[in-house]
Amino acid sequence: MKGNGLPRAEVPAAFDAGAAAYDRLVGLNPGYHRDLRLSARRLLTGGGMRILDAGCGTGASTAALLTVAPDAQVTAIDASGAMLARARAKSWPSTVEFRHTPVEEPAGVAGPFDAILAAYLLRNVDDPDATLRTLRGLLRPGGTLALHEYSVRDSRRARWVWNAVCGAIVIPLGRVTTGDATLYRHLRRSVLAFDGVADLCDRLSRAGFTDVRTGTMPGWSRGIVHTVLGTAP
Repeated sequence: MKGNGLPRAEVPAAFDAGAAAYDRLVGLNPGYHRDLRLSARRLLTGGGMRILDAGCGTGASTAALLTVAPDAQVTAIDASGAMLARARAKSWPSTVEFRHTPVEEPAGVAGPFDAILAAYLLRNVDDPDATLRTLRGLLRPGGTLALHEYSVRDSRRARWVWNAVCGAIVIPLGRVTTGDATLYRHLRRSVLAFDGVADLCDRLSRAGFTDVRTGTMPGWSRGIVHTVLGTAP
């Protein structure tokens, strides 16, 4: 494992290995689902009936989108087959479609979408700029992208809290629950290496998005988890 986390080629397999316990572990985070719903509300303030959930995992972000827009058509994609199998096993309306495909080359996914949610995705790809351009190309003009992501580089306090939570809770719990802490060490390191919020906003602007704006979360994840929004021209 490199200092900034796993190589991209190894990330889907790490999520495959952790898929069985994933929902149980994130459910122990009191703000996890609340924060996803908040980003979904920020994304869908202007409506949107055709939505792409990029990096849907076990479907927590998909459920958050449906809480805000229950009648929307949602295409949910992920590169981890085991995570996607967990998502598909849940109960969904007929308007939800799951596809096993990486976001870098989303096979069988055709735009335009009114909105795209990418939760905990961008720091796990090799080329974030190219991925953002791909996502922008899937949006209709005026459509909105929301990145729901950890970002701690701009804040000493946020880095301290993140390191404390990972070291004392996330990594030990992941090891006890799954027998392997690889995914959770990757989580810690990849977040520490990832863009600060200001750099992430600049990255969206360089990828061609306009009206870039941000919001953080309440509770312990304030200043740690953020929504970063941009509009396709």
